[in-house]
Amino acid sequence: METLSLTQARRLALARAGLLKPEWTGLPRRASGLTRRARQAAHRVIRRFGYLQLDTVAVAGARSHAIVLLSRLDGFDPALAEALLQPGEPLFEYWGHEACWLPMELYPVLAFRRQEFQQHPWWGDLIGQHPRMAKNLTERIREEGPLRSLDLEGRGSRGWWDLKIAKRMATALWSAGVLAIRERSSFQRVYDLTERVIPERWRKTALARDAALEYLLLQALQGHGWAASGTLTQTWRLRNAREDIQKALARLTGKGAIVACALVDDGGRRTPGWVRPQDLELADRLKRVRPRPDRGVLLSPFDPVLWDRARVRRLFGFDQVLEIFKPAGRRVYGYYCLPVLAGENLVGRVDLKADRKIRKLHVLSYRFETDDAQGRVAAVDREALRSAVTRYAGTLGLKPVGLPR
Repeated sequence: METLSLTQARRLALARAGLLKPEWTGLPRRASGLTRRARQAAHRVIRRFGYLQLDTVAVAGARSHAIVLLSRLDGFDPALAEALLQPGEPLFEYWGHEACWLPMELYPVLAFRRQEFQQHPWWGDLIGQHPRMAKNLTERIREEGPLRSLDLEGRGSRGWWDLKIAKRMATALWSAGVLAIRERSSFQRVYDLTERVIPERWRKTALARDAALEYLLLQALQGHGWAASGTLTQTWRLRNAREDIQKALARLTGKGAIVACALVDDGGRRTPGWVRPQDLELADRLKRVRPRPDRGVLLSPFDPVLWDRARVRRLFGFDQVLEIFKPAGRRVYGYYCLPVLAGENLVGRVDLKADRKIRKLHVLSYRFETDDAQGRVAAVDREALRSAVTRYAGTLGLKPVGLPR
């Protein structure tokens, strides 16, 4: 079995994520303006992972999907992140890791999920329980055109006998593949008939479930570098499929697409996992890298590098927590903390609040990961945090307030 050291696996994860030597893995470093080239750069980042997770929280001045792109593409305009899903663009919205924007080529791959979601994972057989509502909603969209989720609450919603169920029905029909999300308007979903959103070449093709699992597992490794089986499974929320996943990993191994590889930590403990052969070569090249520890970048708490807390703890020795749902008095770090990546280490986190009216980005709190016996923080870590917040604020057109000295 192949092995990787902790340093190799950490650097490989960052390199595949576009956060360390992006040009070594074919990712762009810059994207400026609202140009076609900037859109294409964003599409390349999304294709690397296979998804861009969506989130509504914008307290830090940008939503998660924008922050993921801002952290990788110098000069990226956050306004472009909100307008990536448009008719004619090679993206669609569906359940990937969570609700995500996905490359269009994954539409046939996720045919098995649309079939599974004929019964909604939260609400059960909503379509079967309310067939008249499902038919009426579909026909309304067919005759009147795209429908915003907000429209289900407005004047045009008269005649719906239960608005709560009507909104759920739109989500259920989308999950089942009857409807698709045409675009986002002020981050509100705009529903349309699937045949008016997804090109025929993708709609008329469906990958068998076994082949789809192979595709998704390989796609996950493309974004992660090295990963344990659990991480690969959770990348696509593949529930109750352990045996099928093990078989898919065995088939991929037999084809030479992946190899078994153990992560060996500094104490000699081994964690079994998987890696692509070409990434073993990349991991060897990354031994020569000397990342700068004084230049930082802020990461979204939902960044593909961060959502697997056990993996983050293993690779970075960092406890990634999200405290949005905690009462204020029980929070340790803050409401919506953004970790600070400096070189190859997560050195701190900041809780930010944007005030666009006065064009300021307030640093509500910050916390460093290491200090000496006297509680002093290394100057290089302070500079990394300052540079990360300053860069982020500048991208948003805001002035940072409350930075550490």
